[in-house]
Amino acid sequence: MVKQLITRYLKRRHLLAQSALKQRYLVIDLELTGLDPKLHEIVSVAWVLIDNECIKNSQAQHLVNKEVISLAQSPIFHGISSESLAHGQSLQSILTMLSTHFSDSILVFHNAMLDWGFLKLALKNTGITQRPKLIIDTLQIEKKRLLQQGSDIKLDDLILNECRKRYDLPSYHCHHALTDAQATAELLLAQCHQISAGKELKVGDLT
Repeated sequence: MVKQLITRYLKRRHLLAQSALKQRYLVIDLELTGLDPKLHEIVSVAWVLIDNECIKNSQAQHLVNKEVISLAQSPIFHGISSESLAHGQSLQSILTMLSTHFSDSILVFHNAMLDWGFLKLALKNTGITQRPKLIIDTLQIEKKRLLQQGSDIKLDDLILNECRKRYDLPSYHCHHALTDAQATAELLLAQCHQISAGKELKVGDLT
């Protein structure tokens, strides 16, 4: 057990010292029926790959969980209907596909506490033991930057669209997991270039 912890620590330390712009990132977004992982459900999972600063749109995925019991407000907010569920996949199948990227990609979320909270519980419940090597949160990156600049952070300053505005990125308003994953991927790259300011950026600078 101690040996495993030491090995994990050394791998993480080595990764944090690597060039951030040369990494492979898996940018993930979820559509949910609520905010509590113990009470609410994952409606769909979307992800976008970034490899060497390039967003791989051809490898993007948006998969609907056909096992959702109650869609709640999803048809209104996300456009996912009962018909969409009928053409979906089991959550275990979706998570199995997603977890194949964990060993070679750094996971990225905008508000990791929410989305990873749901995924972590779902992975546990489906018996998938593969874990990501590192998780990065664009919301926390932005919060850190604003605090370093001495800015007062208002209630909505850290939502995805407001963060994008500070980098002159276009607005997205459709509340769709794949669109939000794409938007988060673009935000991460913008943050990386802003933070690096032409200098070498380490993975540890994003944590």
